[in-house]
Amino acid sequence: MIDQIKGLHHVTAMARDAQTNNRFYTHTLGLRRVKKTVNFDAPDVYHLYYADGAGTPGTVMTYFPFPNAARGRPGTGEVGTTVFSVPEGSLGFWEKRFAEHDVTGVARYDRFGESGLRFEGPDGDGLALVETVDDARAPWTGNGVDADHAIRGFRSVAMRLQDTERQAELLAAMGYTEHGKEGAVRRFRIHGGNDANIVDLEAHPMMTHAQQGAGSVHHVAFAVEDRAAQLAVRKALLETGQQITPVIDRDYFWAIYFRTPGGVLFEIATNEPGFARDEDAAHLGEALKLPSQHEHLRSYLEQNLQPITD
Repeated sequence: MIDQIKGLHHVTAMARDAQTNNRFYTHTLGLRRVKKTVNFDAPDVYHLYYADGAGTPGTVMTYFPFPNAARGRPGTGEVGTTVFSVPEGSLGFWEKRFAEHDVTGVARYDRFGESGLRFEGPDGDGLALVETVDDARAPWTGNGVDADHAIRGFRSVAMRLQDTERQAELLAAMGYTEHGKEGAVRRFRIHGGNDANIVDLEAHPMMTHAQQGAGSVHHVAFAVEDRAAQLAVRKALLETGQQITPVIDRDYFWAIYFRTPGGVLFEIATNEPGFARDEDAAHLGEALKLPSQHEHLRSYLEQNLQPITD
């Protein structure tokens, strides 16, 4: 069994407008933008990263804001909800804040004995906060969010699937243990992970397949410490029959990708080298950073990418 995976690394989604997306994550949710770069495969599109102060794996929400993208159609074969961890007793603070910021889809819920608050991002993104009592991760604070209420990082992701069995087998091979079932939801957890260590599988046998667009999660990434651990995971997953890409250098981590039996795109990403590799930790996310192969486009991109004001 694979034992190198530590939990979630990042979640990458799509948006319609870069400025709106940036304002929501930094001003409404109070996260730090830790990197402003571009999509490796479409350099005329930003790749924006929001996280704690350092961009710690397990806290990083990233977006491709495609200008004027159509909204995605929710369905199976995707991450339906990305869940963030907040301190116990803080949901009232967030309900009030969301009302002040005109956040939509706000509703309380309970799952596996945890109190949560569902809400939508600017493009209908499926998001939630859940109160936790054992999350010691240091938060990023600012924009009116103090340490007693601030987001600590991810708690979990919930995947919508027509059938959960083969996805459950894959998670077991990746080192996850099933921890319970509540209705049509099965919960899986990594022991000794990074606190972003829960995956929920939701069975929706009558739901149609998702159509990706603005508000959709593009892929979910799982964390390993280094390249050696990544290669060990890749070898083990290949032996289970998964079709996996070669290792790809993403500047701030190395990545491999594969499409899972449930249709969700998975990535295995290294914790190294991190987001401070090309700018000072005190100024993360301020300057436009370009992959070396796109540096020759800097003048064009600086003139044509949508301005983002903080």
